Amino acid sequence: MSNIKKIVFTSLLISLSIVIPMAFGFLAIQIGPFSATLAAHVPLFISMFLGPEASAIVGVGSCVGFLMTKGSYIAARAFMHTFVGAIGGYMLKNGIKYKKVVFITAPIHGVLEALAVIPFGISLDKILITVGIGSLLHHTIDGFIALYVIKILLKTVFLNLVNEK
Repeated sequence: MSNIKKIVFTSLLISLSIVIPMAFGFLAIQIGPFSATLAAHVPLFISMFLGPEASAIVGVGSCVGFLMTKGSYIAARAFMHTFVGAIGGYMLKNGIKYKKVVFITAPIHGVLEALAVIPFGISLDKILITVGIGSLLHHTIDGFIALYVIKILLKTVFLNLVNEK
């Protein structure tokens, strides 16, 4: 994939990661300190195929989208997408299969989001149960939604999302 195409696709995914929290807030689930917006991780998962740098930047876009709609607490959690995306992008770049990437990055995602909310004074049990486990489940569900979106993109737009050396 040429650098121009990669920049364009990364920009589109950043835009989606900002717009999803704004336009699909009605799909959000709130349980105590945990919240989940269905499909919020989909741009992040797709961007992993563009590489760790692109994915990290899409993670920053996710943070911006949630900062504009949900405030600093949720934005702090969304900023962890930067690291999850970079790790996942690196794993895909090194030949690890997508489904394995989803399962390996899920606990990392849960732990990072749990750590991100500690400064907000949430009790440890709520952090572990709602934020940690909730993020892990949300990550996995969105990972599989992204898999189907990727399959559709590959058939309809004729994209080659796998990194080319």
